[in-house]
Amino acid sequence: VQLVESGGGLVQAGGSLRLSCVASGSTLRINAMGWYRQAPAKKRDLVAAFATGVGITNYADSGKGRFTISRESTQNTMYLQMNSLKPEDTAVYYCFVLSGGKETYWGQGTQVTVSS
Repeated sequence: VQLVESGGGLVQAGGSLRLSCVASGSTLRINAMGWYRQAPAKKRDLVAAFATGVGITNYADSGKGRFTISRESTQNTMYLQMNSLKPEDTAVYYCFVLSGGKETYWGQGTQVTVSS
C-alpha cells in the first residue's frame, strides 16, 4: 500500500486545514485508517482513526470537537478536517493504514504549522 498526503501548510491560530491521504496498491485488505502526528522532540501520537469494517472512530482528546476524520472509499481517500487550530497542533501529520490486521503502512508526512 502506498500513501500520499497533502494539505499541510501554515495557518494562523483559529484557522482550518484539511489534510488528504490517497491510498493506492493493495487496498482491499485495509482494516483501519487514521492519522498520527509528531511534534519536534516528541513521540508520534494518534490523532484520529477508524476501523473500516465496523465503522468505529476514535479521536485523541486533543482533537475532539475540532478534528473530523472521514473517508471517500470509492477513491481510497481519507481526510482530516482540522478546525480551530492551535499553535500546539503544530507537527508533522502522518496518515497510516492497517492492512490484513497486521501490516502498517505510513505516508511521508505533511507539515502543519499554526502561528499564534
